[in-house]
Amino acid sequence: METEKLYYQDPYLTAFTARVLSCEKSKSGWAVVLDRTAFYPEGGGQPADHGTLGAVQVTDVHETKGVIFHTCDGPVEIGTQVAGAVDWPRRFDHMQQHSGEHILSGLLCSLYHCDNVGFHLGADTVTIDYNAELTWEQVMAAEKAANEVIWQDTPVDITFPAPDALARLNYRSKKALTGQVRIVAFPGADCCACCGTHVRRAGEVGIIKILSCQKFREGVRLEILCGSRAYWYLSQVYDQDRAVAQLLSVKPQDTLAAAERQAEELAAAKQRMTELEDQLFSLRAQALTDRGDLLLLEPPTRPDGARKLADAAAKASGGLAAVFAGAESSYVYALVQADGADISPLVKRLNAALSGRGGGRNGFAQGSVQADRTAICDFFRKEGIECPTC
Repeated sequence: METEKLYYQDPYLTAFTARVLSCEKSKSGWAVVLDRTAFYPEGGGQPADHGTLGAVQVTDVHETKGVIFHTCDGPVEIGTQVAGAVDWPRRFDHMQQHSGEHILSGLLCSLYHCDNVGFHLGADTVTIDYNAELTWEQVMAAEKAANEVIWQDTPVDITFPAPDALARLNYRSKKALTGQVRIVAFPGADCCACCGTHVRRAGEVGIIKILSCQKFREGVRLEILCGSRAYWYLSQVYDQDRAVAQLLSVKPQDTLAAAERQAEELAAAKQRMTELEDQLFSLRAQALTDRGDLLLLEPPTRPDGARKLADAAAKASGGLAAVFAGAESSYVYALVQADGADISPLVKRLNAALSGRGGGRNGFAQGSVQADRTAICDFFRKEGIECPTC
């Protein structure tokens, strides 16, 4: 016997009573079947409701051939009347997300002649797939239109049309349908075959916000938030923008311009730092003229700083320049042999002795070690190479 679906009669129903028809142990708990239920089963991209049946928790709900199975964390007695309670915040969140998706998809498909080919209502965001390429400007225009539909707050029309009426109806559907079809219509936005739960009026969606539009297969994938999810997200973004504005001593609406100015100033400072560092390396190298093989221990430097100093030092000294830049027990290194001779045996010994990783060829090697200053100096001293600063 098929389960009576109370959530279709009233999606706002959160408390009900029902008779327990069966209760069997399952892999994930107890599978309970009732004669009727307000719990929505997972389907059509919408997650299942959660809640309680008597004293046990309902952790999942699914439907098989019209029969709805409630996965519970404990058993309930067969033949008894049980009180069910749906987790309303979770249900209403799903209603907001699903209804918002309908409004947006209906407008996108109408405006840009595409189809919604995928929908997933996740724990954090909603993703929707379309089979046509859409620009950011196009989806922003659809977002604006969708929110205008919400502000008009028109009633949502949910019907089960007769076959002849259904045949005359222009509605969206991802697949061909047979039997009784449930049509959900948002006037001015969408008319779609759907089995999910929805709000009574468009205004209850609250707001729709598109977070991203990325190429996906032959079309695009949108990531969106609706209702309370959009509110909390936008509140968090504003709080963050306000904090950044305080750091930059500007108004929240001016953070982008201020950040761009700082980025330009930082780029100029980095360029100047590079120039000064190159000058310093040149002066350091001049002091090492004809010194032969040597080890240089340096403070942390920019990524290619060790290599540049090793190049300059090797050319000036005429031998091997081993530069280690870092602090405590973590250093990056660059080794340059002036005549280009093979230094791979030395690098192999170095990595083994100093817990290092790296390598190279043609007289050059680079990598990193997990060793302190003393260990590095001791290793090179045994190799017959001294550190001028030790």
